[in-house]
Amino acid sequence: MMCGIIACRTHSSAMDYLLVALGRLEYRGYDSVGVAARTTAGDVVRMRTVQRIGALDGAVRNWTGAAFDGVGIGHTRWATHGPATEGNAHPHVDCTGRISIVHNGIVENAADLRLDLQQAGHAIVTEVDSEVIAHLIEDRMTTSDDDLVDAVRSSLNQLRGSWALAVLDERSGRIVVAARRSPLLVAHTRHGDFATSDIAAVADWVTEFRALEDGEVVELTGHNGWTKHATGETFSRLIPCTWTAAATGLNGRADYMAKEIDEQPAAVARVVDEFAGGVADGGLWRSLGMAPFDRVEVIGCGTSLNAGRVIGNALRRVGGLPVRVTVASEADAEIAEPNTMRLAISQSGETADVLSATAQPWPATNLLALTNNSHSTLARRADAVVGCLAGPEIGVAATKTFVCQIVAGVAVTVSALVDAGRVSSAVAQGVVDDLRRLPDRLAAAATVAKCAVPPIIDELVDASGFIFIARGSGLPYAAEGALKLKELSYRWAEHYPAGELKHGPLALVDDGTPVVVVDNGDPRLAMNVAEVCARGGRITSIGTPGGTVAVECDPAAAWGPIESVLPLQILARDLALALGRDVDRPRNLAKSVTVE
Repeated sequence: MMCGIIACRTHSSAMDYLLVALGRLEYRGYDSVGVAARTTAGDVVRMRTVQRIGALDGAVRNWTGAAFDGVGIGHTRWATHGPATEGNAHPHVDCTGRISIVHNGIVENAADLRLDLQQAGHAIVTEVDSEVIAHLIEDRMTTSDDDLVDAVRSSLNQLRGSWALAVLDERSGRIVVAARRSPLLVAHTRHGDFATSDIAAVADWVTEFRALEDGEVVELTGHNGWTKHATGETFSRLIPCTWTAAATGLNGRADYMAKEIDEQPAAVARVVDEFAGGVADGGLWRSLGMAPFDRVEVIGCGTSLNAGRVIGNALRRVGGLPVRVTVASEADAEIAEPNTMRLAISQSGETADVLSATAQPWPATNLLALTNNSHSTLARRADAVVGCLAGPEIGVAATKTFVCQIVAGVAVTVSALVDAGRVSSAVAQGVVDDLRRLPDRLAAAATVAKCAVPPIIDELVDASGFIFIARGSGLPYAAEGALKLKELSYRWAEHYPAGELKHGPLALVDDGTPVVVVDNGDPRLAMNVAEVCARGGRITSIGTPGGTVAVECDPAAAWGPIESVLPLQILARDLALALGRDVDRPRNLAKSVTVE
């Protein structure tokens, strides 16, 4: 599932923490949200809704029963098994209501377990695979002397699949969490103990945390921290929490999409400042301890795949290096080539398709992870990791992570070319100089777009579909522009190489058909635009001085017309708002795609 988990054992009411955390996790799934929290009377109250977090907050405010104590679990759901109904919402319970669980992931053998449990007399009441876990734990409690940790560990031995799991026992008030192939972080603070699938959920209260390893089962003990089952040891390998509550707030913006679009110049400046000093001398690459390579395979999905295409184009242009770009979900069909460096790109570092594509070892290869999450599964699996340093990105549709991936990826790969003697320090320094100019160029593009885009939205709002075209280095940006418009507006949008129009796509062009042109200065684009105009298409051009959105793109830059990114994002956002869409939480989507 692409869902969010929070569990806590705190010194004051758990509900005060659960609701805040769930609000910050909602971007991971918003088909339903729910909590199970213990009261001072010793019972557990379960509240669930298929509405947004505000509805749950209202239900808690209207609660007239016993006060809530410091123990509780919560969940935001993106539906996979079973539709988005209140009955299918987490937390789920066993037959007695004693065991409450929240779960991210997939139970691959849920059907078999469901049948066995029903034959044993269990009443399975939902369509959700996660529910079987609660019943398994119920069974194991009777054979493990009512010890929750033993019961959880024994139950997990029967599962196939992936999980981040939090279990609450009503009788004892104990909370046990576990992880396998799904992210879960634990933290001990002056407020108490927390477990969550995303550090942003608890950034208000946490200074350091630890990511659970696959197979770990941990109990949140509150006053004494959290301990690893069987050994009783407390964990010492802690990661500082660098994200702050302010970084995850709207800061006066109408939505996160607007905020994160505006943050891109500063985010790029931060990446450049971090990496630029080690590019021209190859030091950045050497610091990673990676072996030399003769070719590159880029692996990614969605926006990260488009960023990988830009990085690949830069590698070819600067260093003449062979690059193959692979859609992660189709990577099992690829044939390994010797001396290949695999560059796996994932915003969350938990993208299931990327993890699957990188699971099998290839001969004579190195795996470099490019991610915004340096403690993620992908980061731990890779031979080395480069952070894209975008900071928290709450809007589901990626914005600043895209440009930060490009800049970080170009920096590290050009550094590798220098270290291998494929590119001179002087050429690499020219790339660095271009990188340093990017923040100002992106800021200027945003200023132009905010003036130029709104007036054209009324002409586009009734269109049923859009075509995006470009040539060469502009193509990944056309792909990203089409993806953003699809994600946010729910309108059909496809991208094509401009030269391919006459080989089929031109049949789609009629009077008023919107065609967005990402112009990288290729002189052949003029003929393609003329073909569209001759058939009545409505041109929106981005990247030329006389165009609809006249941003200044650098035709000599190795990464192509990156300045077009902000106008494309603003176009998608403004159109979506005109159509009444929720730009931060598009339908059917969530931020961290942890299912294949």
